[in-house]
Amino acid sequence: MTGKAADPMPPLDWLRSFEAAARLSNFTAAAAELGLTQAAVSQHIRFLEERLKTRLFARLARGVALSPQGAAYLPHIQSAFAIIGSSTNELFEPRVLQTVTLRVPISFALLVLVPALPDLAKALPWIRLDLVTIHRPTDYDEAGSTLDIRFGNGSFSGRDADRLTVERLVPVAAPTLAGNAEWTSLPLLLVAGAREMWAEWFAASGLAGHSQRSHRFDSFVAAMEAAKSGAGALLGLRPLIDAALKDNLLVRLSDFELSSPSGHFLTWPSSSRLSGAEQDFRRWLLSRLASISG
Repeated sequence: MTGKAADPMPPLDWLRSFEAAARLSNFTAAAAELGLTQAAVSQHIRFLEERLKTRLFARLARGVALSPQGAAYLPHIQSAFAIIGSSTNELFEPRVLQTVTLRVPISFALLVLVPALPDLAKALPWIRLDLVTIHRPTDYDEAGSTLDIRFGNGSFSGRDADRLTVERLVPVAAPTLAGNAEWTSLPLLLVAGAREMWAEWFAASGLAGHSQRSHRFDSFVAAMEAAKSGAGALLGLRPLIDAALKDNLLVRLSDFELSSPSGHFLTWPSSSRLSGAEQDFRRWLLSRLASISG
């Protein structure tokens, strides 16, 4: 007689402690959010690590950092919680139409959020999204919304943040230019601001002798349209360019990708409590980005 196989599903309280600690990079902050003691969260993490037979966190002098295994596990746990939350709300919570206002860079709005709107309407039909596009950093200072999407390293003064993307940079161009073996002689399409990373990409890739000719744009989406038209080579930001690569509107010029700690983050004031609709949208967005990021 064979015994019953062990349940591969870890207890939910262990997973909730892991998700909160990973998102906040701190066991004490996770405990405060969950209404537990720091010792309880630490114990949940230890039990989970023993169950999985792997270290999920590196313990630092201040806070914790995800191990590679923990970083790979996190989006799957967040996606699962988002599905449970959305299903519970859909089945048991009466809903009236609610508006969520979101400030967002125009490139992220057009390349990520707009294509996802049909999925949002299906998953959260009671939510009406009010998008306010950001063109300058000072636009974030205007009143009118709790949630916004920002690009950076995850440190935003006075704001909590959920990572949405990890910056991965790769040169791309229109298919008509892809056959150029000396693609570094093409005009380089530049994006004004902190994302101008051509020099760093060339230094990391080991290539030299790149073109000094260039065109400059004030938004990534404008530079991307120029690249599609054959105006030159763009240092494409994944996953923003992934749909264009899939549709063969852009092609890679190199296999080398430069990764950095930067990326897009969903942020909100640390002193604010998100509304039910904002929490629903947050869970949906985390799930959506986890699914398209791999």
